[in-house]
Amino acid sequence: MDENLRKAARTGKVNELYRVIQRNENVLRRVDEVEFIKTPLHIAAEEGCIEFAMEMMNLKPSFARKLNHQGLSPLHIAVRKGHKKMALRFLEIDKDLVPVRGKKGKTPLHYLCNVGNQLGLLDTFLEASLIVSKMLQLRIALLCILQSKTIDWTFSNS
Repeated sequence: MDENLRKAARTGKVNELYRVIQRNENVLRRVDEVEFIKTPLHIAAEEGCIEFAMEMMNLKPSFARKLNHQGLSPLHIAVRKGHKKMALRFLEIDKDLVPVRGKKGKTPLHYLCNVGNQLGLLDTFLEASLIVSKMLQLRIALLCILQSKTIDWTFSNS
């Protein structure tokens, strides 16, 4: 990946992103062509750069479903890093990101269960999960509850 693009993502500088695009109009397409790659969206998710991440989601929504070399999507990373606002913004744009399966078939909901509900995201993830795939995600949620009795959650089935 272009080093200037990587730096723009790490620092969250949207203006620098557009400078990189002006110098090389195909820079994002080239990243998108690689099957497993740490995209600028992955980097922004790691760093908690919400504005940059949202701009990247507008430009290249496909980056949100890409897995990096560790088998993680940007939403997986946001949850693991504890970036609650970032995770919520991802879900505002696309609730279909919740069932994206990464390494060992784990979804971002699995990672949320691993860290517990410290981020207060479980209800939001479950709601999105039920909208996207009621049965599959409900099974995952129930497994999480059985594995960790400390999760306190409620949701309505409307």
